[in-house]
Amino acid sequence: MHRLHAFPDIREMLRRLVIAVFIGLASALVVWLFRQAMYLLENAFLGDHGGSLVAAAASLEPWRRVMTPAVGGLLAGLLLWGWQRATRQRPSAPTDYMEAIETGDGRLDVPSSLVKSGASLIVVASGSAIGREGAMILLATVFASLFAQRFTPDKEWKLWVACGAAAGMASAYHAPLAGSLFIAEILFGSLMLASLGPVVIAAVSALLMTHLLNGGQAPLYIVTLLAPPLPSQYGLMALLGLTAGVVGPLMLWLLMKSSVLFRGLHLSPPLQLALGGLIVGLLSLITPTAWGNGYSVVQSFLSSPPALLFVAGVLLCKLLAVMASSGSGAPGGVFTPTLFIGAALGMLFGQICGMWGGGGEPVAILLGLTGMASLLAATTHAPIMATLMICEMTGEFTLLPGLLLTCVIASTLSRWLRPQSVYRQSAAQPG
Repeated sequence: MHRLHAFPDIREMLRRLVIAVFIGLASALVVWLFRQAMYLLENAFLGDHGGSLVAAAASLEPWRRVMTPAVGGLLAGLLLWGWQRATRQRPSAPTDYMEAIETGDGRLDVPSSLVKSGASLIVVASGSAIGREGAMILLATVFASLFAQRFTPDKEWKLWVACGAAAGMASAYHAPLAGSLFIAEILFGSLMLASLGPVVIAAVSALLMTHLLNGGQAPLYIVTLLAPPLPSQYGLMALLGLTAGVVGPLMLWLLMKSSVLFRGLHLSPPLQLALGGLIVGLLSLITPTAWGNGYSVVQSFLSSPPALLFVAGVLLCKLLAVMASSGSGAPGGVFTPTLFIGAALGMLFGQICGMWGGGGEPVAILLGLTGMASLLAATTHAPIMATLMICEMTGEFTLLPGLLLTCVIASTLSRWLRPQSVYRQSAAQPG
């Protein structure tokens, strides 16, 4: 009988397996702690509304609804500005995990990343229309980077940071396969395909830990079970994919122009973020759905699709709020806001189609989910990841063939119209 030490490759595989599981479990805990801190801040300043910023905004007096995001932006800007003035030197490592994987050696600037995450926590808890998940994933990768530097050889640092990113995404979105393919598609060429195994293990471990911490297993979005799409509905989904392929580049262009406009004001970071928050607050006077990343509104849309004009109004206000938050430099992501805009776009498309062909709520929900997937594919240029993410977040795997077709169409058209994805856009923007 051969002993274990006679098979160094097996020993190496077992070592990587253990590390991947550990990073997955720890990343889930980090994401959970960030979420709890966010709920504590929301409860302290806005009252207990079950984690729904939209419900919190609706309960506030108009002046508080306007000023809360502005004050949050001001505080976050002061934190970032104070840190920049205190350090005054260019960080030796990035605070972007994608940069750390693609062009760096896997190290992250830990103090700056923590400050950035703290600022994100403030703007998220105060109602800014920015994604909270970006900070969650960043913190997961910071932990993975620190662990890798302490306990693994430097040639593996990028791999473990990638595992942290996938695990953070799996925890935030309940989508381990999509989280793994996020690494494979977005960062293609940075990792060997053989290295995807630890990434998948870390993501699945993170999801299991997340279920344990949350006290149960449930998809992120609760959707009434849909029947597999009819052949005619595949045509509608493909047509929506073409629409998203045009809307995606347009949305990225608007975000870029918003950022250019804010920078052109030459305001200090605190005032710039406060202005972005103030715009969100003013938009919330029209509809409280302008607050937050849009998760609760998407859930309500998927539960009971609203009327066409209401969806159109909410879509316009939310798009302006996302432009104000992102353009002002509020730390966070636009991943979840993109899902919101895609869902509203699909609902609009479904409502319009329903005027002629009928179908009612099931078609509106089907196209809402299709809009989420296709706009995500159009902005990230990652069609497989976008397809699996919607299926995993909702449990609606019967939609997989149609969503895959739609996402490929949207991604192909979007890439042709605008080669830069949302993750490459910042590098392409003028200084």
